[in-house]
Amino acid sequence: MYVGGLLGPMGGGIVAPLLPELAGSLRVSADVAALSLTTYLVPFAVLQLVSGTLGERWGRRRSVRGGYLLYVAASLLCAAAPGIGVFLAGRAVQGVANAFTTPLLVAGLAELVPAARLGRAIGVYGSLQSTGQSLAPLFGGLASVVSWRLAFVGVAVVALALTFLPPPGEPRPGTAAPPWRELATRPMMLLSVGAFASYAGAAGLPFLVALRAHDRFGADERVSGLVLVGFGIAGMLFGPVWGRVCDRVGARRAGIVASVAVAVLVALVGYAGGLPAVAAVWALAGAAGSLLTVALQSLAVRQVPANRGGAVSVASAFRFGGMAVAPLLWLPLYHGSAAVAFTAAGCCGALAAAALLASPHQ
Repeated sequence: MYVGGLLGPMGGGIVAPLLPELAGSLRVSADVAALSLTTYLVPFAVLQLVSGTLGERWGRRRSVRGGYLLYVAASLLCAAAPGIGVFLAGRAVQGVANAFTTPLLVAGLAELVPAARLGRAIGVYGSLQSTGQSLAPLFGGLASVVSWRLAFVGVAVVALALTFLPPPGEPRPGTAAPPWRELATRPMMLLSVGAFASYAGAAGLPFLVALRAHDRFGADERVSGLVLVGFGIAGMLFGPVWGRVCDRVGARRAGIVASVAVAVLVALVGYAGGLPAVAAVWALAGAAGSLLTVALQSLAVRQVPANRGGAVSVASAFRFGGMAVAPLLWLPLYHGSAAVAFTAAGCCGALAAAALLASPHQ
């Protein structure tokens, strides 16, 4: 189940280093090839509003296995795509499939791990998600030495292997079906606000950090990549640690502290006076953001015990929704003032802290 956490971030980010090859092979512009990121993310985020609850009703084991098999088919469709239309369709189906795996895996952990150690388990899962996010560009780049299509064959093989390792959870029909109504309560709404703000103001900012590195310090793509990788590495290294912290001090309290730290560190990126300082502050923001993500997932999986998958998936939908709108929010401000843009993005951390402060104790 932990390994399943690798698949979504890896499949989502694998196209980043492949865009020039994709554009040339499929005879489109780089801007059109870049739509492969959006066509994956949008269905992934939107479907999570309902996928967790549906997966709980159909049975986690059956739903996750079906999601993996659909991911295999979609990845092979991408690998064999003769043109951009088929390729983008395959990417969209990958996003649909991942919506029925990621939240249900987290819910499955809650069934397998004692409550006192749940934060640690979620921290390990989050660490592997960060690993997948960090390794995706490397894996895609290595595959492109032979062919970009090989990258999609590789993730298809991983997904096929994971079909033999689904989480526990049988179908829950009739009166045992997980409730929808409890996903619209005030605590869930506050949690969703915090989740949206956490990605809009931190995890959704790599593009803005890359622009800052290029425009202010003249960094090329390779140097910018090195600056950005610290965020993911911090999450990979600290995830298990943050899980233990959440178990010890409580996820709500840990999330509030992390939100404040994210707010300060993201704002400081806009004022850093050199590229090493930008890299250092961004890596620290990654560490704080990792704690915030672990805390939010820990809160979500506990919020609705009768529908864990639904609660996790709704919170995740808002997280990735925040990532999707980040360019729309911050680019106009950035073109006026980088410092203002990063300060405004940092304020999302304050919004997340306020949402957690207003939420009930857990």
